Amino acid sequence: MLNDGFRFLRDEWDSMVTVMRLFAALALAASLALHAQTPAPTHPTSTPYTGDLSIFEDPARDQKLQVNRVMDTLGLRAGSSVADIGAGGGWFTVRAAKRVGPTGHVLAEDINPAAVDAIRERAIKEKLLNIEPYLGTPDDPKLPANSLDAALMLRVYHEIAHPPLLLASLFASMRQGARFAVIDHPGHGDDHGINADIVIAEVQKSGFHFVKQYDFTKGDQNDYLLLFEKR
Repeated sequence: MLNDGFRFLRDEWDSMVTVMRLFAALALAASLALHAQTPAPTHPTSTPYTGDLSIFEDPARDQKLQVNRVMDTLGLRAGSSVADIGAGGGWFTVRAAKRVGPTGHVLAEDINPAAVDAIRERAIKEKLLNIEPYLGTPDDPKLPANSLDAALMLRVYHEIAHPPLLLASLFASMRQGARFAVIDHPGHGDDHGINADIVIAEVQKSGFHFVKQYDFTKGDQNDYLLLFEKR
């Protein structure tokens, strides 16, 4: 009887060890699968800004960036639907909202909840009811499919770690013929800038057609503007 008891305990212990090993193997497999699904960054990136949003409200910025010409380049007019990707405090958002008017829409996206809240409050304060704030993720702006006539990334691209993922989502959100502009300045990705040739190559690989590089934005920290189109 005593030996039977020992055998029973040994069998129970062996079963418990087997179960523990199985759980460990499953946990390892899940970890490896998650790692495999998250691609390595395609280039060095800068940490997304989470500080004081008022620094973007320089009164001279409209003229330095030639924001009306930016909106012309994007083809914004009354009734247009445009996304401001990485909208921050909404500097471009409110200008685009006034351009597209009450029949248009501005989808103001950011991954920072504080920025999204700030844009929502600003839209109410300035009575711009055509602004729709969106909280995205680093790899997905989470915008409705086939909803955009235009989109802008204003000094945001150098913060994107996985451009193919984000651009695929953005591409699906854009209508045929929609325009997409990237404004940034030269750099290596981790210095709050990124070279234009890297952006052009990555965006083209995501299905966008490269149209032209403009330099009229150079007055604002040597920025360039790259224009793409969904065809």
